[in-house]
Amino acid sequence: MMDLTPLDVRKKKDDLRRTMRGYDPAQVDGFLDLVADRLDALVQEEVRLKEQVKLLRERLTGFEERERALNEALIAAQELREEARQQADRQAGLRLREADQQAEKVVGEARRAAEDSERALAQLHARRASFLRGMRSLLDRFLEEVSYEEARLATGDAEYPPSQDGGEGE
Repeated sequence: MMDLTPLDVRKKKDDLRRTMRGYDPAQVDGFLDLVADRLDALVQEEVRLKEQVKLLRERLTGFEERERALNEALIAAQELREEARQQADRQAGLRLREADQQAEKVVGEARRAAEDSERALAQLHARRASFLRGMRSLLDRFLEEVSYEEARLATGDAEYPPSQDGGEGE
């Protein structure tokens, strides 16, 4: 298909031969002018539409680039979110392990403290028992002394025994 311009249509008027029995030249010329005007309008519309298509394609390319950039940003954000979640999981695991270690340490110290307290309590019980035995022994000697003195009193021997420091009793 050959391109036909409005100028080609206007020039065609001069190229057509006039005959006796042909169409009315004024009508043909009017029609050719109408066709040329319409063709001119269509050519201008085509130019305008091509320019609009060009602009729309440029905008589309810009939108596609933005879409690609947004997709990349979205993917990067998702990767960053996943990385942050994994980091948080790692930190939580580390803190949990640290807390477990700290708890084991505290429990161990508490057990040692309880064992130390039990040993100290056992030592206190032993010292108490020793003290009570000593006290019983002392009280037994006092009771023997009291019994001895009561027996002397009952027998009438009221004299005091000589004191141990070498003097006479009172």
